[in-house]
Amino acid sequence: MTKLFLIFLSATLVNNFVLSRFLGICPFIGVSKKLDSAAGMSMAVVFVMTMAGIISWILNLLLVATGLEFLRVIVFILVIAVLVQFVEFFIKKTSPSLYEALGIYLPLITTNCAVLGVALINIQTNYNIIETTVNSFASALGFGMALMIFAAIRERLDLSSIPKPFQGTAIALITAGLLSLSFMGFSGLVRL
Repeated sequence: MTKLFLIFLSATLVNNFVLSRFLGICPFIGVSKKLDSAAGMSMAVVFVMTMAGIISWILNLLLVATGLEFLRVIVFILVIAVLVQFVEFFIKKTSPSLYEALGIYLPLITTNCAVLGVALINIQTNYNIIETTVNSFASALGFGMALMIFAAIRERLDLSSIPKPFQGTAIALITAGLLSLSFMGFSGLVRL
């Protein structure tokens, strides 16, 4: 139980995919302008990343058993693509406004390297199914947390008086860098 807690803490704070590993930057920058769209993207990523981690772990057992582990990346990408299509269909039916707000970034979850990264990291660290589930969920939660924090800060920045050269993407990148520095404070928190 202690190891699972440490995996959760590590994946959420210490090894945050966006702020420490620098994976998944495209949706982090693109969807973080409004808190509502960031919340929707966070929920979609939590579902896709958790399910992709679990299904990829199971499929990896089959690949290793048949000697086809060299197909690992291709199979994982196919799993992620199917999951994203399912999420896209679900959001389009249940919340058309959120679907419009997410725009092109929803299908881009398919190419979000954080989703593929969590599946590969689970395999490389030899996690069992429970540890894989915890790591996948916690990584997705950390991604969503970083996205929500960044979106809240960007909404506040829109109300602030910012010098013209720093407006837009420039202040967003500076803010992302400062947020990443703040998460470095967690670096000695967990040793696995």
